[in-house]
Amino acid sequence: MEETRPRNQGAALTAWELGKHGVPHTVIADNAGGHLMQRAQVDVVIVGTDRTTATGDVCNKIGTYQKALAAHDCGVPFYVAAPSSSIDWAKRDGLREIPIEERAASEVTHVTGRARDGSLVEVQLTPDDSPAANPAFDVTPARYVTGLITERGVVAAQEQALAWLFPEHAWRFSGQPQRGDHVRLGEQPGAAGENPEP
Repeated sequence: MEETRPRNQGAALTAWELGKHGVPHTVIADNAGGHLMQRAQVDVVIVGTDRTTATGDVCNKIGTYQKALAAHDCGVPFYVAAPSSSIDWAKRDGLREIPIEERAASEVTHVTGRARDGSLVEVQLTPDDSPAANPAFDVTPARYVTGLITERGVVAAQEQALAWLFPEHAWRFSGQPQRGDHVRLGEQPGAAGENPEP
């Protein structure tokens, strides 16, 4: 599990949650993921999403795109945990239509950690005269996503797949799923418009 710079949510929050649930885990530096994938030490990558387009593009914490590229190059499945509440049915092109927040530079130049006495302290990492940029999110194109994990099942990151899994939104799409389309991973729907199993 990666540390998730610059705010270190992985190292602080996710690691704590996994520990509380008794889930074995190892915290690694953000840039170590590709190295471990090259050496076959990663079986699958699972990330979250803040916004998912109707065509399967995924906007998530900065660095997600790099992990998707590494997973693609190494043949490691790349899944996105995408509850339906994250799907923006009005968006079709993540790179063009999803604005990327630029957060405070101080999140990059400074870091908060726990001192030996248990108190939280903030320290500066960079020289005083070094500016910093802090884009909070990036967009991973659907072609790098193995599947979207939703509350209705795992589905391909494709427009027709999402329309089939969420038929109540199908009217928004230009095309309708057809018989034989591989829209749900490992399955085929029946006739167009058939409701998926929960």
